[in-house]
Amino acid sequence: MKRRKHRENGGFRHLCRNSVRRYTTPRFGRRRIVNVSKLIEAGTHTLKSIAARFLAGLTLVVASASSSLWAQDNTQQGDPARGAVKAYTCTGCHGIPGYNNAYPTYHVPKIGGQNYQYIVAALKAYRDEQRNHPTMLAQAGSMSDLDIQDIAAYFVSLEGSEPKPEYFPKGDAAAGEGKIQLCVACHGADGNGIDPQYPRLAGQYGDYLVKALQDYKSGARVNAIMAGFATNLSLEDMRDLAAYYAAKPGLIDLKIE
Repeated sequence: MKRRKHRENGGFRHLCRNSVRRYTTPRFGRRRIVNVSKLIEAGTHTLKSIAARFLAGLTLVVASASSSLWAQDNTQQGDPARGAVKAYTCTGCHGIPGYNNAYPTYHVPKIGGQNYQYIVAALKAYRDEQRNHPTMLAQAGSMSDLDIQDIAAYFVSLEGSEPKPEYFPKGDAAAGEGKIQLCVACHGADGNGIDPQYPRLAGQYGDYLVKALQDYKSGARVNAIMAGFATNLSLEDMRDLAAYYAAKPGLIDLKIE
């Protein structure tokens, strides 16, 4: 059987119209139709799926490595009794339920019952000006390592409680539960954490959580892992996640004594 010869474009004839490509194969002489838009859409979906699996795997690897490091040295330094005295100035903001940051407006975070290692890291970051907040820079600027350890020891000694519904944020907690897959490796399904170097989210003010996610997405807060997760979150996603974790029993405001 003789093969048909084609003179146009080395044996292929291409016609493009409305993202549909028609071509004739030199071997079979048949015209096939390929929807280029659908191919691109399918390829994009595949790339997103691969990226999501990669981020999930990376999170598990980082969490596993971090847990190993914590297991090597899980000694909590600091004296809660000394910390209770040194943390007195902290109650001016963190000891008032529902107290708002002036600008931008969001609830000052709850820190009672927060993880020891995370508090130490956060206060050192403020002291060393790696995190930026005028009040916190002023508070932490004069703290020694021992001061920070004592204050963190006091915070972690406080018992948690049920969150108050009046402080729940905008967002759908049920929808948020379906979006926590990438959060659980470090923060746990209930927001009370797996590794003490990561913050507890359970019971935290929802609008504070939204603000934190927005800052990670914009780069105002620097953390490579969190930036990677927050980049793909919409405002609705952030509110749903915040609503889910805010409704869980966990963190409390400091007590003013």
